[in-house]
Amino acid sequence: MAFISSGYNPEKPMENRITDIGPKKYDQFYPPVIAKNKGKWLYHEILEPGVLVHVAEGGDEVYTVRVGGCRLMTTTHIREICEIAEKHCDGHLRFTTRNNIEFMVDDKSKVDALKKDLETRKFPGGSFKFPIGGTGAGITNIVHTQGWIHCHTPATDASGTVKATMDEVFKDFQDMRLPAPLRISMACCLNMCGAVHCSDIAILGYHRKPPMLDHEYLDKICEIPLAISSCPTGAIKPAKVEWKGETVKSVAVNNERCMFCGNCYTMCPSMPLSDQIGDGIVLMAGGKVSNRISQPKFSKVVVAFLPNEMPRWPSMTKTINQMIEAYSKDARKYERLGEWAERIGWERFFDKCELEFTHHLIDDFRDPAYYTWRQSTQFKF
Repeated sequence: MAFISSGYNPEKPMENRITDIGPKKYDQFYPPVIAKNKGKWLYHEILEPGVLVHVAEGGDEVYTVRVGGCRLMTTTHIREICEIAEKHCDGHLRFTTRNNIEFMVDDKSKVDALKKDLETRKFPGGSFKFPIGGTGAGITNIVHTQGWIHCHTPATDASGTVKATMDEVFKDFQDMRLPAPLRISMACCLNMCGAVHCSDIAILGYHRKPPMLDHEYLDKICEIPLAISSCPTGAIKPAKVEWKGETVKSVAVNNERCMFCGNCYTMCPSMPLSDQIGDGIVLMAGGKVSNRISQPKFSKVVVAFLPNEMPRWPSMTKTINQMIEAYSKDARKYERLGEWAERIGWERFFDKCELEFTHHLIDDFRDPAYYTWRQSTQFKF
């Protein structure tokens, strides 16, 4: 009866049905030249760092100017992006998966004016608002997580570490001198919403101490079964604790099984994990998503721990620079960082990058799926 009274007709289920609830369908926002040639693109070229051209089968061209964008933006910055798009691109722009902004024009004669406009826009401190680059065999924008600005489990900051790193490697954002693309990603804790497990170089915030327990309030503000079930290693169990002369319901943590992920704190604010001394940064290297030349690879830990050195993280940026310079000098053309490391051997990788090696960095994990999955273009016969 409910369906009938609401007007639903089982004989004609699509009659008067609203199916487009939420954002409009993406193809309504294509630039006309892209809508016209969808599925008919013949090839594309990188004309210079940050500038691309796509050519369609019928001869139509789209010129793209890519600029670095920031993960967190003010409304005034967004309005300025829209102003540029209205002025040069008939109101069209797009964001890449790495937070770059791409302005597209349908005529080569419009590119120079767009570039000059972007290059003149600077912040009061003198840095570029819209630096052009991030294409080809260089470094593109760093994808990153929330960090101290807007997350409850970070072991380091995201925006701060990324800004410090990009300032150091900015020349390679605007150049294509490297053997192949080099992707840097950043996640501020082991939950890794920055997907750093498959990046050429990865910055990872890392906790080194188990959660603290606020027995006084734990049972008052947490659901104990939820806190227990949140632990991926089963390190938490219920416990009764003597607190200020009375027995309270709480939990106990097996420190040997804790992997410092912070899931428990997500479920229970009375189990905080952050610690000024214990928190810091792990650097990983050698991962990639691409199928080209070799299979996709997971990143490997190459620096076990660096302290948080706010606000510029000099030890972290120095180490990242060492890896980039060694890779740029020694790798073959088209060789990604992980492929270079595997060709010369990881022992020599540590030597060339001037990294300290310890037995803790030995990676001997082999899941059964490692031998059985065939989700790649790199087949074995």
